[in-house]
Amino acid sequence: MTFKKDLSIDFLGVKCENPFFLSSSPVSSSYEMISKAFESGWGGVFYKTVGIFIPDECSPRFDIGTKESTVWTGFKNMEMISDKPLEVNLEYINKLKRDYPNKVVAVSIMGSTKEEWEELSKLVTEAGADMLECNFSCPQMTSSAMGSDVGQNPDLVYEYTKAVVSKTHLPVVAKMTPNLGNIEIPAIAALKGGAKGISAINTVKSITNIDLEHLTAMPVVNGKSSISGYSGAAIKPIALRFVADLLKHPDIRETHISGIGGIETWQDALEFLLLGARNLQVTTSVMQYGYRIVEDMISGLSYYMDERGVSSLDEIIGTALPNIVSAEELDRDFKIIPEIDEEKCANCGRCYISCFDAGHQAIDWDEEKRLPKVNDNCVGCHLCLNVCLVLGCIIPGEVKFKEGRTPHEVEIKEIYE
Repeated sequence: MTFKKDLSIDFLGVKCENPFFLSSSPVSSSYEMISKAFESGWGGVFYKTVGIFIPDECSPRFDIGTKESTVWTGFKNMEMISDKPLEVNLEYINKLKRDYPNKVVAVSIMGSTKEEWEELSKLVTEAGADMLECNFSCPQMTSSAMGSDVGQNPDLVYEYTKAVVSKTHLPVVAKMTPNLGNIEIPAIAALKGGAKGISAINTVKSITNIDLEHLTAMPVVNGKSSISGYSGAAIKPIALRFVADLLKHPDIRETHISGIGGIETWQDALEFLLLGARNLQVTTSVMQYGYRIVEDMISGLSYYMDERGVSSLDEIIGTALPNIVSAEELDRDFKIIPEIDEEKCANCGRCYISCFDAGHQAIDWDEEKRLPKVNDNCVGCHLCLNVCLVLGCIIPGEVKFKEGRTPHEVEIKEIYE
């Protein structure tokens, strides 16, 4: 049975029973699908992007990234916005709010002109949505007037956001593309246009694999392929970085952020919350495991809060952000020498090989006993700790201060799980 604490949270003035939402994607494209998700425990949905344009999709349109024994490290998606007529989507939106009044129905919209954005804003508002999300970020649209090409143009982001805001009383969220160097620039343009929140990130432009038979990227569509969006666990580090960049910016730090990118477990969800996100969107892990993963997310986050005496998500949101500092602010006075537990050692030699070939030749290898030993070349990089296959075999050990540096208290992470 799922263990539940009160995970309710305010997002843009809308009360959500929990922060877990389906993102605008194939997992949120019909009444039946979203109804099933709501019954499983999701707090809300960002309904798959609706538009005037109805896409002509290719087949196949998905591919995955893998490594060794993992099933997916990432997921490539060449699908565009909703393939349903606008009137059908509006009917589904209205029915969802009627049948699930306590769930939050946010709707992603995308136009190709100012007039289309205005019309979509008006119609979706009338259908009963709780909030709107402007999709400025889909990287696989067949028109440069839509998607991530727009999201990289601050002037268009401002113009279209302003157009949407002018036709609705609902809070508007702008969904950002990571396919640029500085995500804050279009985000600020959206806020100036009237957006109240930011979603980040959408998928990363990618080529996952090259097919050696047809000499093109995957998936192969009649011998050809194209660059398109990559999602899943592989992009979580990129998503976390962009969320931190947004919330550390003085013009954005008070803005509500919906975090997206590689959320599969409650720990993943917690990481976004600790950086300051107030809402969490999920797609790729649902495609892999189904809607019921939300039960584990709810239970895991509840246990975490219970063990730490936390009664509200507001108590933990953003608490990690002050500890993310610039490179020049890091304490560089010391090095932490790894310690190897010979009793736990599997005698594989992996730490020795990695350090010798890719580090500082700081591990000696006893060929007879098949045991590694740290030598005086160690700079404390901890490559050995990260390649070790045995949990707790290599841990942080002695703190050595560099010559001429004043010894002081050093906070060390000691438990690696």
